[in-house]
Amino acid sequence: MTSVDNRIEADAQQGQDSVAQRLLDSSEMLSYDPATEVDWETPLDTSYWGTSPEWSTLYGTSYWEEMTEEQRKELTRQEAASVASTGIWFEMILQQMVLRDFYAKDPTTPEFQWALTEIADECRHSIMFARGAEKLRAPAYRPRWYAVQGGRVYAATARGEAAYAAILVAEEVLDVMQRDWMRDERVVPFVRTINNIHVVEESRHMKFARDETKQRLEGAGWARRQANAVAIATVAYFIVDAMWNPKVYENAGLDSKRALHEAKHNENFKAMLRSSCSGLMEFLNSCGLLTKPAKRIYKRANLI
Repeated sequence: MTSVDNRIEADAQQGQDSVAQRLLDSSEMLSYDPATEVDWETPLDTSYWGTSPEWSTLYGTSYWEEMTEEQRKELTRQEAASVASTGIWFEMILQQMVLRDFYAKDPTTPEFQWALTEIADECRHSIMFARGAEKLRAPAYRPRWYAVQGGRVYAATARGEAAYAAILVAEEVLDVMQRDWMRDERVVPFVRTINNIHVVEESRHMKFARDETKQRLEGAGWARRQANAVAIATVAYFIVDAMWNPKVYENAGLDSKRALHEAKHNENFKAMLRSSCSGLMEFLNSCGLLTKPAKRIYKRANLI
């Protein structure tokens, strides 16, 4: 390695440490303890919604028009719990990828210490989501078995931009909808608090994931970008597929077969998803990760 290469590498590391230090400083100034910030004691008030109704998978369908107000609210509570359960699943994958990436690296650097801070945040978020789903009177919604097994493989093998862009995808998909829910006074207060905590703390995680994705892609060739673009899009597809578990309809007292059919063809919901991911798609495109094969997968997931 030449002296020029060494200088470039040192400058890149300094830039990474600068970003990580800012994130560490931000974490010290603004972080939450869900155990004390969320009102876990007050019984669930079923007069509230679980999510903004416009984010329900059935909103705008003929079935929605036939449902009672109580059924609609119960459906959104089950959907909120399903989204939370998917968040737990992917946060466990995320933690494995970050731990593996920083294994045996220099622990004195801000980047290493930020990575551990992010993992600590995700542990608290997972517990918060689990308690929230329980308070919503929902069962444990789990992804399909093939998604669970695929997640095991991805957690053990994904590296570089394949790991960090996948982390970003999961966080970005949640971010826009949760920003809506936390501001919506129709949503049950403890869910609004959970969403607020997650949005604030995940904004730092997304900054880190974007920075790491761009840094890891430096010097990446065409073939690598093509392969990772498809891998990241596939992860996005399975995350979105898992977020709204088909069992939410049965648990809300609905006709599951009809609800699934109408949700599958709900153009309102598809438009909400696409709108929520516009910024993400712009970023992936700027990184050369929005290839034609990847676009087909994102379209199938209704993200583009």
